[in-house]
Amino acid sequence: MLIQSLTKYFLGVIILGVLLFFPAGSFHYWQGWLLMGILFIPMSIAGFVMMVKNPELLRKRLNTKEKETEQKAVVTISGLLFITTFIVAGLNWRFDWWVLADWVVWVAAVIFLASYLLYAEVMRENTYLSRTIEVQDNQKVIDTGLYGIVRHPMYMATTALFLTMPLVLASPISFLIMLGYIPVIAKRIRNEETVLEEGLEGYKDYKMHVKYKMIPFVW
Repeated sequence: MLIQSLTKYFLGVIILGVLLFFPAGSFHYWQGWLLMGILFIPMSIAGFVMMVKNPELLRKRLNTKEKETEQKAVVTISGLLFITTFIVAGLNWRFDWWVLADWVVWVAAVIFLASYLLYAEVMRENTYLSRTIEVQDNQKVIDTGLYGIVRHPMYMATTALFLTMPLVLASPISFLIMLGYIPVIAKRIRNEETVLEEGLEGYKDYKMHVKYKMIPFVW
């Protein structure tokens, strides 16, 4: 598992670097370095903590093979959104189309890190978290902490992370592209709740108790 974790980690670093700096045409794209820092440094820390304290959770997070046919399309669309977002951000910086002020970039970076902390808290609360939609053996409904406020706090955290990425990269054009992730995640949630209602005991009652999916008092 250690080799798999390190391989995926360094592959992610290389791919993101290529997607950002090749279109930018320069390694002076400091916003790109900022995003890579606030993304991969916390990721390495979280991976190390999971490796030591909860290797089973790390194994689940490394598994990205979706069993649900509907979710395979969601994963593909999400991947295309990310690739387009990063390439356009590099081009935006290179040709100075519409570059955000530095203070906006730094505010977005703070929001990104706060969302990362929220992400870490969700993983602490729910040891059943997986990268794929499935009902696991002996899985129970989690209804405490953040799960007592919204049914999908993980998606709340990741959506905040993804929407702040283009702003960290100083590219409002990329932000507009990334807004396409919202209907994608809504589709994923609908499918996931169908699977959980059918296979997870107590989930229907949980839905009646916790009304909001991802945003308190909104949706």
